[in-house]
This record gives sequence, C-alpha cells and structure tokens, in this order.
Amino acid sequence: MSEERDFIPLDIAVLTVSDSRDEATDKSGPLLVRYLTEDGHRLAEKTIVPDDKYRIREVVSRWIADEGLQVVLTTGGTGVTGRDGTPEAVAPLLDKVIDGFGETFRSLSYQTIGTSTLQSRAIAGVANGTYIFCLPGSSGACKDAWTKLISTQLDYRTRPCNLVELMPRLREK
Repeated sequence: MSEERDFIPLDIAVLTVSDSRDEATDKSGPLLVRYLTEDGHRLAEKTIVPDDKYRIREVVSRWIADEGLQVVLTTGGTGVTGRDGTPEAVAPLLDKVIDGFGETFRSLSYQTIGTSTLQSRAIAGVANGTYIFCLPGSSGACKDAWTKLISTQLDYRTRPCNLVELMPRLREK
C-alpha cells in the first residue's frame, strides 16, 4: 500500500446466482457486501437471480451499461453441473478477459480445498469499462477471492499497480 495516494471508493454491484437461495438464505452475497463496504466502497445494487444464463446476462448487461458503476461481483453458477451457467452468461459480454484472475484464484483455492479447485470456473474481465468478477457460490471462495485478490486490486493505493488506476483507459479505442 502506498500512503502517498488517497483511497478511491468504487460503486460495486453484487449478483447472487442461485436456484435455491433467497435474501434470507444467501450467505455469499451479503458477505461480499460486507467486505466491499468495510473496505470503503459503495454498494450500488444487490440482487439474486436463478441459474439461467439469460436472466444473469440481463442483470449484468444493465449494470455494465450504467456508467456510474465500476465493478460487478457475481457469486454462484461457476461449477460444472448442468445448471451452472454464469461463465457462459457473462463471457459473451466481456471486451477483455482477465485470465490471471481465474488462474490465480484456483491456485489460492488449491491451498484450501486441494484438487476440488478444478471444479471452479471463476472468471473475470472488462465489459464497457466495468470490471466483472464471477466467483463461486461458497462463502469461503468469496472470502478468499475478496481478501486475497480483489480487494487489493480495487485499492488505488496498491503498488506497483492496480485495476483502479487503469479505469480511465478502459474505454480507449
């Protein structure tokens, strides 16, 4: 962290993808909300949709069209079962894929859950100048993704570089 730079709060939306969770039983969405607000960011919106790629794409598309929103976090739907479709819903929307996110996330997860990390299809990318992170539905995975990867990259004070300092250039042609 660099004390020479001021923290820049971001507007972040959280989407829980689940066929079985609702506001009362969702653990991962509220966990991400807690982490992002404790770190000084602002929650722009939070919602839950079923594992349906068109419903997921509808919400994420709306959010990336909102120029006031800088980051979208999704949780759930990144596994390998028939209903897991978050990567398929989000990938066509991405202008650029951040390959290192999924690779690094699975490497970190390996330390906790071993070879079960192979089942994770966590992805990240940029769409219309908005960062999107698609995380597994488990609260442990969300905790690791936020505390070990995302939080520092969404902090302008992180050196040698971070995703926030690239934001003014994301829509370059």
